[in-house]
Order: sequence, then structure tokens, then C-alpha cells
Amino acid sequence: MDIFTVFPTISTSFIVISAVLVAIGWGLIIQGKREAHKKTMIAAAVFAVLFFLVYASRTVFVGNTSWGGPESLSGLYHVFLIFHIVLATVAAVFGITTLTLGFKAKYAKHRRWGRVTSVIWFITAITGVAVYVLLYLMYPGGHTKPVWEVILGA
Repeated sequence: MDIFTVFPTISTSFIVISAVLVAIGWGLIIQGKREAHKKTMIAAAVFAVLFFLVYASRTVFVGNTSWGGPESLSGLYHVFLIFHIVLATVAAVFGITTLTLGFKAKYAKHRRWGRVTSVIWFITAITGVAVYVLLYLMYPGGHTKPVWEVILGA
């Protein structure tokens, strides 16, 4: 495993762990275990932040991976990727909102937001794994320049 694949593998693992923890947390709150729910959801948020830090660091310092599959699938892949990125952004905003409502003890709103946020988070994790499989297992592609090189013209 080289520098181009180790970071995506780690970040994808973090987002999957986050989604699994959200599912566990959902189950805990259904059982009425509020404190365990809170701790589990905080852990899920920590793994989501770790994902973002690894992903952003890789983009800035290493670069991303370009599509390596057949040209006939490129358009479809890019539409899927855009869907995933938009969904991930919405999930992040919803996640922050849901956590904030929970910490402020606005439980009725937290419950309503949490149901929607969890489903969006699960879909985001699944589509993220699909992007990983497409880019690193099925159709390994080329690599782009790190953002800092693009900015500095290196």
C-alpha cells in the first residue's frame, strides 16, 4: 500500500466506523440508554472529524485520485461522485445541527433531526465506500497534484 492508497483506506474506514457507531447509538436510544447513546454519538462524531482531517490533509498534501475506469463510465461516475459530495456536505451540516440540539437539551428537535441525519449519514457512508471501491479497487486511477502545489504553481 502506497501513500496514494493508505490515506483513502484510513479515511474510508473512519467514515464506516462513524456510521456503525451512529447505528449503535440509534439502537441505544431506542432502548432508553441516554448516556450510552450520548457517548456513542460523540464517538461517531469524532470518527467523522478524523475522516475529514485525513481526507482534507490528503487533498492538500498528496492530491486526489482521478478516475481510472473506462471513459464510457466517466460521466456516470462523476455524477455519482457529485451526489456523494453534496450528500456528505448535507450530512455534515445536519450532524452538527443534531449534535448541537442534543447538547442544548432540545430533545424533541434533536429526535426529529436525528432520524433524518442518521439516514443521510448511512447513505453517505455507503456511497463513500462505493467511491473508494471504484477508485482504488476496481479502476485505480492517476493522481492529481496536491492543492498546495496548485496554489504555488509548483
